[in-house]
This record gives sequence, C-alpha cells and structure tokens, in this order.
Amino acid sequence: MARKIIFFEEHFIEFYKTLDNKVKEKVKYVFELIKQVERVPEKFLAPIKGYEGLFEIRIEFQSNIYRIFCCFDQGQLVILFNGFQKKTQKTPKEEIERAMRLKTVYFQTNKEK
Repeated sequence: MARKIIFFEEHFIEFYKTLDNKVKEKVKYVFELIKQVERVPEKFLAPIKGYEGLFEIRIEFQSNIYRIFCCFDQGQLVILFNGFQKKTQKTPKEEIERAMRLKTVYFQTNKEK
C-alpha cells in the first residue's frame, strides 16, 4: 500500500526551493512516511477542521514549523498544493483559502480528463 504524491502546478516546488537543505531532508522524510505508512500519525498529517477534504502536512525542524496543504484523490494519491513557514500558532486564513482554491481547480481540471 504505497501512496503516490504528486505536485499540483508549481506552488509546492516554489516553496520547496526556498528551504535550506536540512529542512528539505525532513520534508523528504515526512513524504516517505506518508507514502509508506498506512495510518500516518497526526503529528505529520492532519485534516483541517472546517475545510472539507483539505489536509496539512506538518513538518517541524529545530524551532521552525512548516505546513504543506494537500488532499487525497482516488484514496491513495496525495496532491500537494501550497506550503509556508508558520510564524504564529494559528494557520493564516489566506493560506488555507489559497489551498482550497487550488483544490477546487485541481478537481475541476481532472474531471475533464
């Protein structure tokens, strides 16, 4: 049971390029976990309350916190949207709304195929 991770457009890639190498290693580690582990601990992957079908991948490195928004498609496919470095306790609403817009576009685009 391996999940497949795909990137929707360039949003995640642009974010990933800004990270330093140690953080990139942690991101890769968490992605491998999500691909391989059937029940991913909420510490690494959690649904966002109040936003249907939207999840956040949680990455912590030293005292920094990073979030990458995603959703599932066909049960196993994890679609990555935008990511950001979290500066406060609350996830910025504009980041969540951006992810929801990307999710809507993704499913509209893929229905047409």
